[in-house]
Amino acid sequence: MVEPIQHVVVEPLRLDDYEDIRKSMEEAYAQSGMEVWKRSSIERLIKLFPEGQLGVRVDGKVIGCALTLMLDSTELDDRHTYLDVIDHYRFGTHTSTGDLLYGIEMYVHPEYRGQRLGRRLYDARKQLCEDLNLRGILFGGRIPNYSQHSEEMTPRQYIDAVKRKEIFDPVLNFQLSNDFRAVRVLKGYLPEDKRSEEYAVLLRWDNVSYQKKPSHKRNQQVVRLGLVQWQMRTVSGLEQFLDQMEFFVDVVSSYRTDFGVFPEFFNAPLMAEFASLSEPEAIRGLARFTDAIHEKGVELAVRYNVNLLLGSMPYMEEERLYNVGFLCRRDGSSERYGKIHITPSEREAWGMVGLDEIRTFDTDCGKIGVLVCYDVEFPELGRLLSDQGMRILFVPYQTDTQNGYVRVRVCAQSRAVENECYVAAVGSVGNLPRVKNMDIQFSQAAVFTPSDFSFPTNGIKAEATPNTEMVLIADVDVALLRELHSYGAVRNLKDRRTDLYELTLKKTATGAK
Repeated sequence: MVEPIQHVVVEPLRLDDYEDIRKSMEEAYAQSGMEVWKRSSIERLIKLFPEGQLGVRVDGKVIGCALTLMLDSTELDDRHTYLDVIDHYRFGTHTSTGDLLYGIEMYVHPEYRGQRLGRRLYDARKQLCEDLNLRGILFGGRIPNYSQHSEEMTPRQYIDAVKRKEIFDPVLNFQLSNDFRAVRVLKGYLPEDKRSEEYAVLLRWDNVSYQKKPSHKRNQQVVRLGLVQWQMRTVSGLEQFLDQMEFFVDVVSSYRTDFGVFPEFFNAPLMAEFASLSEPEAIRGLARFTDAIHEKGVELAVRYNVNLLLGSMPYMEEERLYNVGFLCRRDGSSERYGKIHITPSEREAWGMVGLDEIRTFDTDCGKIGVLVCYDVEFPELGRLLSDQGMRILFVPYQTDTQNGYVRVRVCAQSRAVENECYVAAVGSVGNLPRVKNMDIQFSQAAVFTPSDFSFPTNGIKAEATPNTEMVLIADVDVALLRELHSYGAVRNLKDRRTDLYELTLKKTATGAK
């Protein structure tokens, strides 16, 4: 017997709520045989989308919850499954630029049912949808009583009978009473749900307050890339360097590219000013220009209507030297990424340290990842970004010799195959006689693809002429990646044996603020 309720509140879940969640979920699903969520999955959701993970707290204890992702409706297949939506518990489908909420869990402890606590969770989720100005809410609803009627009617007939009140279904009746409408039947949605015979009903609630937002998003499936194979040349100062930078932005914009990409340390020509200093002092002198180049990148991205990736540059913060770059979006926003693994020469010559953050970035062309040079030689990073929903991986690099370049190239092409994504890699060419540790360059920019029938047989979409200043333009079709994921000759992401092994991101805080 449950004690009379003194206090009820619906609020975002906390990391320390897991034991309450586990115990109440075990009770809620005791008869269904469905698995309880793991702590690592709950923690990942809370870190990814904290406001979307709601719990109903009764007298201080969580007795039910509603877990939610934000999705891009154009990326959602009409015949999806539950595992497709949650990306096999990696949640790479979540995007902060989505237009729909998708409910992936909702339950209430059985001893607390009948007290309208589930309705409170639904109302809170609807309020969140309105606050975020999203189109609506979707989820696949179970029909647990269908197994009692499956021999005499189809799922569609069963749903119609529930609507007419001829059959009672505890889940579907509740969802229909909360203003959700049935959209279609989903077959094979939840294989372990035997009571529903693996069927579900796709249910939708429309946000009547939704206001369409102005956006640069084109919703195109084909994304055009512009890789700047940059010539290292002596410049008289920052102004001349920025003129050269703007010239190439103008070029990629004139070809209507969605991304313009510069190489690692493409600002190295400015280091000649500090040629008389020691190597640690010279690289710190170069870091003085980084903020100005970043500001110019933001300005150019808006003016030329192209997303820019500013390769990488040295950056000083709290007396520590990092290797960072900037994503400058054409809507005027920008974010920083950085090199995680520092090469022995960068560490020994300059005292450089690595950042601690591994994450994807939302853009108007979908989620992207950036691995700076040496980072692409660590396959774990590419897989972690893939788990977060990355579709295009950018690799700005700086290699002095051909063997160094081959390491980056071979690893970049491997990341495209194993992560079912496109990889665009670009470096610099030429030489800088007065710049220590960056005096010679070797590059052949390229765009790599997965290796399957819908892609080039050699896995190379396009490549530049070696050691020649030029811009490489290439179109990549992200729709082909979705087809590969579900219907490819091999399916690297789906066929992983996660029952035997798991790749875990241990740290989410960045090493530089």
